[in-house]
Formats: sequence, structure tokens, C-alpha cells
Amino acid sequence: MSFPASNSLHKSVNRHGADRRNSAIITLLIIAVAVSVMINIAIGDVRIHPEQLLRILAGSGDPQLSSIIVSYRLPRVALALLVGASLAVAGVIAQGVMRNPLAAPDTLGLTGGAGLAAVVVTLLLPHSVPSTLTTAAFMGGIIAACAVYALAYRHGIIPVRLALVGVAISAFCSAGIQLLVSKSLPNVNAALIWLSGSLWGRTWDQVLHMLPWVAIVIPLAWLMGLRLDIIRLGDLSAKGLGIHLEGTRVLLLVMAVLLTAAAVAAAGTIGFVGLITPHMARRLVGARHRVLIPVAALLGGLLVLIADALGRGLLPPLEIPAGLIVSVIGGPYFLFLLWRHSRRR
Repeated sequence: MSFPASNSLHKSVNRHGADRRNSAIITLLIIAVAVSVMINIAIGDVRIHPEQLLRILAGSGDPQLSSIIVSYRLPRVALALLVGASLAVAGVIAQGVMRNPLAAPDTLGLTGGAGLAAVVVTLLLPHSVPSTLTTAAFMGGIIAACAVYALAYRHGIIPVRLALVGVAISAFCSAGIQLLVSKSLPNVNAALIWLSGSLWGRTWDQVLHMLPWVAIVIPLAWLMGLRLDIIRLGDLSAKGLGIHLEGTRVLLLVMAVLLTAAAVAAAGTIGFVGLITPHMARRLVGARHRVLIPVAALLGGLLVLIADALGRGLLPPLEIPAGLIVSVIGGPYFLFLLWRHSRRR
């Protein structure tokens, strides 16, 4: 008669231990992000010593250096964190809704579609307000996602087919971007940002325009974490537990598109963040979305911060766009995932 109580106690101890471990991982990630922020602020054409940086942050440093940090480097760092977190959470949502480890803003065509729409607006309406750019990116992401789903659906969705169709749609969008850039001489420099995914020249304006999307959508995704956990159990189980499956899926996918569109409108097409970081987060904390989402957001911000720091620090004064650095890491990882799932099938 004592076995049920013993098993319950054992599960409680394991759960408590897992919670403590997850809290420790989140704390370490926050520390890593803070250190990366300090490094990103310190490096550049004008190197800033950590002691000078601490004085400036305390309000008693060199006014010139203070102006450089506040006007140029802090908004760049803040935007890197917002973009990385948005793409990472969009990836978590996509993989949870599709129950597909290859699903991500890149492989679903969201990034490519949003980027193409943003370039069209940049070239045709160079003086448009940022909300127009975000709206266009959102619509482009929706259209691309619908196209991928329609082309990949054959009596169900197979992960490898979905990934291949998504890559094809992304390639089509990239070709469209290059065609527009080559045919449009004015504003070419602005349009090239969407090709490379760069944080160069970003100001507080981009941060302030992106912040509301992140502040609303990511907490909402966290609140829907339990629904994502239930969706992972399968359609029949989810319906049996009272989940309105199609409505929940549509809402979650719209949230993923919103996060992707906001990131693309702010920093261009930085690929693979939404594919890599959910897998890294699952290895660290497991598959519970209430824990997975904040960990993935921290990892996404950290990845974009590190890529931006490497891009500025590897070959100064030449700056390598952060999107290219992330692609060097993410491309081989995507091929590995594709190969692994092909072997399983």
C-alpha cells in the first residue's frame, strides 16, 4: 500500500530537482547575455575599456564616449536581443504547432516572404512610416506560409517535404529580392540590408517600433505554453482535452508571423535563429513550453549578440553582417537535422 505514495514522492522530488536545474540554467543564460551586452558595447572602431564603460553607465564618464554608447551601441544591442528573442520564439511556436522539428520561420518561408515584402516597400515607398514596413512584412510572411502549406500538403504533412518546399519558397523570395535590387538603382543600399541581415546603423527608432510586438506577443506565447504542450500529444488527445485545435493553431501561427515580420522589418533576414535555438533550448530544459519559451528567447538574443560581436570584431574596420555569421553556423546544422530525419523515415 505504500508504493503509490512512494512513487508520488519520487516524482515530486524529480520535478523539484528539474525546476531547480532549469532556474540555474536561466540564471546562467541571463549572466551570459549580460556579459555579451558589455562586450558588444565595448568593441567597435572606438574601443571602450570596461572601467570606462562602468563609469559611463554610472553617469560620470567621458561625454563623447557616453554619446557613442547611448546613441549607437545601446540601441544596436537592444535590437539584437529583441530580434533574436522574436525569431527564437517564432521557431518554438512553429515547431510546437506543426509537431515538426524542421519547422522554423526560415523553412516555412516566413522570413523570405517577409523580407521580399519589406524590400518592395523600401524600394517603392522609401519614405513610408515603419508601421507600413511591418504590415507589408506581415502580409508577405502570411502569403509565403500559405504557399508552403498548400504545396507541401499531400494527405498530411511530411517534415522533410515541408522543409524542402519551405527552402524552395525562401529561394524564390531571395531571387525576387535580388531581382528588385538589381533593377532599382535608388535605395539599393537600404534594400541590401534585407539580403544580409545587418544591425548596422540601427537606432532607437527601430527598437521602439519593435518593442511593443515583443512585449505583447512573447508573453502571450508563454501563456499559451500549456496549449502547445497539449498539441504535442496529438490531434485526438488535444481535442479530447477540450482544445479548439484549428483556432489555436491559427492564433499561434499568426503570432509566429508577427514576431518574424517585426524582426525582418527591423533587421532584415537573419536566418536559422528560429531553427537552431529551439533545439538547443530543448536539450537544456526539456520540452515544457512554459520553460522552453524564455530559454529559447535568451538563447536567440545571445546568438544574435555573439554574431554581431564577431561580425564587428573579426576583420575591423570591415563589418560582416550578423545574418551571414548566423548562416555559417545554422546552415550545417539544418543539413544535419534534414539528414537525421531522412534516416529515421
